[in-house]
Amino acid sequence: MQDRLGFIGAGNMAEAIARGVISAGVYRPSDIIAADLSPQRRDLFADELKIRCIEDAVSIVTQTQTVLLCVKPQHMTSVLQSIREVVSADHLLISIAAGISTGFIEDTLGKEKRIRVVRVMPNTPMLLGKGMSGIAAGSNALPDDLAKARRLFESAGSVVEVKEELMNAVTALSGSGPAYFYFLVEHMIRAGVQMGLSPDVAHKLATETARGAAEALCTTGDSPEELRRKVTSPGGTTHAAITHMEERGMPQIIVDALKAAERRGRELGR
Repeated sequence: MQDRLGFIGAGNMAEAIARGVISAGVYRPSDIIAADLSPQRRDLFADELKIRCIEDAVSIVTQTQTVLLCVKPQHMTSVLQSIREVVSADHLLISIAAGISTGFIEDTLGKEKRIRVVRVMPNTPMLLGKGMSGIAAGSNALPDDLAKARRLFESAGSVVEVKEELMNAVTALSGSGPAYFYFLVEHMIRAGVQMGLSPDVAHKLATETARGAAEALCTTGDSPEELRRKVTSPGGTTHAAITHMEERGMPQIIVDALKAAERRGRELGR
């Protein structure tokens, strides 16, 4: 079978992955095929990415060797049941569904088939080539399978390999992580407006501050604690804000929130 890449599900994350692998030259658009129930998503893949996009998931498996399962966790069982008769040990399945274990996929497709599965949790900055993904091997996955998954996701960001029992923690920290930062910036803008700034100025100040802070985190080599210390003069304005957050339990709220996300990942896999 020709080494072609298939997507079951053509949502935003599938789009990010596809753009990444095409941009990096890992696959050509002519070597990729996708399936999605949404006509709008099929049109986007066809028109913008020049990727053939169909409705039938089964055809993806029969026409490709590497299949990315990019469907929502609640749709995974029905998708796996639909492809069970055509999938084999010749396929590599890469799942990005939160909470869905490789064991669940292997069992649903038939444990006796020894299906090779790699589980990946990417995040949406892949759309900008700045993604962060955690990967874990299923019981039948080969070293080459992990290497292929790594190559796909490194095309649009960075990759770390973890034990599968830690994948829900990866989901909570980096998979959902961008939303936490957006939430913070959203309310920084809100505070700026309440203090008298125009929405446009507040947005500019907050977003550029976030950009610069992220760049410092990634390039200076300093820890977040050290970078925060350098901004926080005793008795100053930053100290007043940090003290207010600490007194109202914000540090523990953040930790508890991520633990809630991790618990939800485990629940989705049941």
